[in-house]
Amino acid sequence: MFEHSSTLWWKLVGIRDKLAWIEHKCWAGVIYVRRFKGADITNGEGTISMHRSLSSTALIMVLPWISAIATAGLPIPGNPHWKPIVDEVYLQEVSSRITTDHPLLAVAVLNDTVYTSDRDGVYRVEAGKLVDAGGPRSAVLRLRVLAGVLWAAGPKGLWRYAGTEWTKVASGPYVDVCLHLGNVVVASERTVYRLEGQDLKPIHENQASLPILGIASYSESIYVRHADRLGFLHDGQIDYGDVQDWGHLPRASVTRDLLALGSRLLAPTDKGLSVLRGMSWNTMTGADGLCYEDTTCVAEGFAGDYWVGTMRGAIRVTNGDFHYFGCDRWLPHEKVNAIACGSNAAYIATDGGLGIISYEPYTLQKKAAWYKRWMDEWGMRRLGFISTLNLADDGRYIRFLSDNDVGWICHYLDALCFEYAVTGDPSVRAEAIDVFKTVKWSEEITPIDGFPARAIYAVGEEANLAATGSAGRPSEWNLTEDGRWKWKGDTSSDEVASQYYTMSILYDLVAEGEEKALVSEHVQRMTDHIIDNGWVLRDLDGKPTVWARWEPEFVYSPEHTDERGLNSAQALNIIATAQHIVGDTEKYRKAKEQLLEWGYPENTLRTKMVFPYYTHFDDRLAFLGYFPLLNYETDPRLRAMYMRSLQRGWEAKRFENQTWFNYIYGALTGSDCQNEEAVQHLRDYPLECINYRFTNSHRHDLRVPKGYTNYVSDIRALGPREQGVRRWDRDPLELDGGGDYAIIDPSSYLDAYWMGRYYGFIQPPATTDPNLLTVEKRGLQLGAKPYDGPPRPKLRHEQ
Repeated sequence: MFEHSSTLWWKLVGIRDKLAWIEHKCWAGVIYVRRFKGADITNGEGTISMHRSLSSTALIMVLPWISAIATAGLPIPGNPHWKPIVDEVYLQEVSSRITTDHPLLAVAVLNDTVYTSDRDGVYRVEAGKLVDAGGPRSAVLRLRVLAGVLWAAGPKGLWRYAGTEWTKVASGPYVDVCLHLGNVVVASERTVYRLEGQDLKPIHENQASLPILGIASYSESIYVRHADRLGFLHDGQIDYGDVQDWGHLPRASVTRDLLALGSRLLAPTDKGLSVLRGMSWNTMTGADGLCYEDTTCVAEGFAGDYWVGTMRGAIRVTNGDFHYFGCDRWLPHEKVNAIACGSNAAYIATDGGLGIISYEPYTLQKKAAWYKRWMDEWGMRRLGFISTLNLADDGRYIRFLSDNDVGWICHYLDALCFEYAVTGDPSVRAEAIDVFKTVKWSEEITPIDGFPARAIYAVGEEANLAATGSAGRPSEWNLTEDGRWKWKGDTSSDEVASQYYTMSILYDLVAEGEEKALVSEHVQRMTDHIIDNGWVLRDLDGKPTVWARWEPEFVYSPEHTDERGLNSAQALNIIATAQHIVGDTEKYRKAKEQLLEWGYPENTLRTKMVFPYYTHFDDRLAFLGYFPLLNYETDPRLRAMYMRSLQRGWEAKRFENQTWFNYIYGALTGSDCQNEEAVQHLRDYPLECINYRFTNSHRHDLRVPKGYTNYVSDIRALGPREQGVRRWDRDPLELDGGGDYAIIDPSSYLDAYWMGRYYGFIQPPATTDPNLLTVEKRGLQLGAKPYDGPPRPKLRHEQ
């Protein structure tokens, strides 16, 4: 089962995962045997150095009553400098919205029921809808819950609601209510009152000289807010002179709200969030992390946090971090008028309705299960592919057959390979082999040996076909001889890079016996085509495709200097992977010597380009190539050049904190790969894989954080909370985008998560609660209708 070797390094992989699998699935996992070359092995919890001297057979260790599966593994760095992180239970954001035709002005939570108001009165939220809550039939500008009672204030009166009936306390305009030393305090436009029984008693002698906009109880005093200043009640007067000794509200600013929060009094203004501590003002702005400075309201959160409303979105401030929630993924309108929080949710009243951001306990593993269920429920699967869904004019979702369907399915196949290596789940293995057959079909469907298609279409199926190909040229959809299928040509280097990366993982982690032979055959056919055609992919017209070119004439041409490093690295990766999977044949040795003579290794140093422009999708291609190249190359001189290239690329890339890139770097080097940020990136993925509109160009917090350098521009990278679910070719510097409401492939998350588990960046979940590890199948059909075309035809070996 293994090749003869005098030295084998062993690792018992995922023992904890296997025990969890036994406990939860009543299936005994398999302990794998992995072969390494002279390195200690880490399991994420400590270092294992296990040397065995073997003869011609390898010892296979198995759990009782389970047949063994043995597979060679991918090298895992010994004694890495990154810190493993346990998949702890965390709070996952879940969004929902209730839209309205006019602004919601206030919001409050009483006994777990949400109340909101507008120009016509008060409503409560029931089953995702607003229903009349009774009470005032006029505008309510403020809702407050004090000591278990809901108070409503507006231009025509003051009302209270204790859960059974509404009572009008007073007529006339009232602006705010607060609780002070156990007493209810009410503010009209010029006077502050104390509620005594059913009566309101003034607590200062003279009316305020300026309109009162709000009140709050802070430091055992009642603070009064005006448009441009704050005062507090003292000896029957409003004192403005002793509010501060240091600092001030921003010059010419307008206050919008007031909230006492422990040692602080928070005052949102149009120029930042002003904070009074004792008698010292400080104003929080974009330089401090505040996402947008034109703030409108503030509310206490539910976990030691607080929320800030702005004219363009909402902000959660928690543990020193600022989480931005914009329109329209999170909110029905960007202008926020009021916020209230329940035990695990924030309710955000906007000009277009109510945004609800609830927080549910999750693990990263449960989120992985969620995304798999999402793909099933939304009809994203067909013929082994995972398709993005386009929203049609009639409201239906239709699969989109893209420019690189085969390349994108490779990321999902990567995820399955890593998942199987971690869990030993035979159903995951079976799916991985099935998806591999789709990838192999991409080569067999074309009449050109070794030439893979970009995408495959079943003639007559309901789908949107990509209209363009490389460099904006018209698509090349070619009909098969039997007339049943079309395949997309002009295959690019993207497809090639994806397939070689994925075949290396599949071969080392999953394939057995005949499957290894099939992977080897697939790689050999592509590699031989490329070499025999002069280091290009040669299309039906006999000409090279636009981008799948690695010959010196292309690499060294003046118009392709920006691709010189990338294409050189890709050519070297093609040979390294072929030598590992197919074998170190004379043909491949000569091909490698040819690449060395052309100076390709030296070119790889500047694979990452940042000037005069950069292409974020080329970053993905580069890291696809680094992975097999550094896993398989043994020549110290070549490795040194490739490692310098990776280190240079990583330095330009690391400020983005995109998990997949972090983990490839960490897996290849053992160096610190900012694992905490990588894990947080995965936690920030929203559950909905819908391409909502996102807008961030107005924000004031876009400076690059200290300790990082953006070599492309002067803004920081955005994450999935701000941009949504996107593939690893995403542009993290894209401030505004989305809005077509397409259903996006979540394979990027699955690939990165299971890679993290395999390498030990992410340890198994800290919980054994099945409700926090997986999701139930619901049998829903939410998106595209199920594929009903012809099945994938039998491959050559199946006929």
